Amino acid sequence: MKVIKIDKNQWAEGLAKLEGSYRMFGPVAVQGKFPEFRELEKGDVPNLDVPNTHLSAKSVVYPQSEVMFEYSLDEHIEDHHLLREIEKDYSPRAVFGIRPCDAAANLLVKRNFDSKEYRDPYWADSFESCVFIGHACENPGGTCFCTSVGFGPFNEDGLDLLLVNSGKGGFLAKVITDKGAVLAKSAGWKTEGDAASIESLKKQAEAKMSSKVNTDQLSKKDATALFDAPFWEDIGFACLNCGTCTYSCPTCWCFDIQDEVKNKSGVRMRNWDSCMYPLFTLEGSGHNPRPQKHQRVRQRFMHKLKYYVDKYQAGVQCVGCGRCVKLCPVNIDIRTVCEKMNSYQPA
Repeated sequence: MKVIKIDKNQWAEGLAKLEGSYRMFGPVAVQGKFPEFRELEKGDVPNLDVPNTHLSAKSVVYPQSEVMFEYSLDEHIEDHHLLREIEKDYSPRAVFGIRPCDAAANLLVKRNFDSKEYRDPYWADSFESCVFIGHACENPGGTCFCTSVGFGPFNEDGLDLLLVNSGKGGFLAKVITDKGAVLAKSAGWKTEGDAASIESLKKQAEAKMSSKVNTDQLSKKDATALFDAPFWEDIGFACLNCGTCTYSCPTCWCFDIQDEVKNKSGVRMRNWDSCMYPLFTLEGSGHNPRPQKHQRVRQRFMHKLKYYVDKYQAGVQCVGCGRCVKLCPVNIDIRTVCEKMNSYQPA
């Protein structure tokens, strides 16, 4: 793969050249708040000095709230009593500064939203419109464990370009796909760089990973035995059902569809939802198959670490970003739960 050297001036100039061809997204430092991913305004530069954002970049592809249809029962309005699809903007998007774990997460989610069996057009069309320009993690956080689940701080899965800091505000950019090559050419980035430097930095970053979990036995475990394991009540005891773990997770995909109505007009929209909420499984009959919080906690971990493993035979539904570990207000730790499940032996 080609490696390009981008100095500080070339970086800013290249971003300016791309503004007319791409909608630009990236991490932004917000005063008084945590850094967040959002669409950049004209002249903005993605802030790649910020640590990993609390909410992942999944909202670029999969918005937290998204209007799908609109309708009206007002007979004075044209096309009344019809459900009309909202027109979407799927023009090319350049997503700068996405971390390798978040980019890999998109591919895990893709198995659910864009497969041979089912294609969700909202997610799939949005995903296909994106060019993902990753930012390597030279100093992984203490809660990160991406190397334990098949990825890494310089992982290239799901990326079109990978940026690596080269000092003095510049980067080395590894071109991974044709999409990435087109973007680099449009930006005028063409100076050849040193691939050996990237490999050296990659090894240094991987050596800094301090957190590790074992997942090698999960596929061999009996799902019913794990479901009935005695440790779920202890794990779920402290849970507040706040949903922080699922909203911050780049591989959580649950949503709810709701109508918002004012007078005789309304919209149908889908919003992120969470399996940690008591109402998530509440049925129209009033029955709730998971009324207890330990049952909801069990569902979350069983889905990520067992059901997904058994269905896709492609590892766990986790990229080791560590957000849920860092952000959980009561310190429920997916690494600890994974070890319990991986080593569990029924009596």
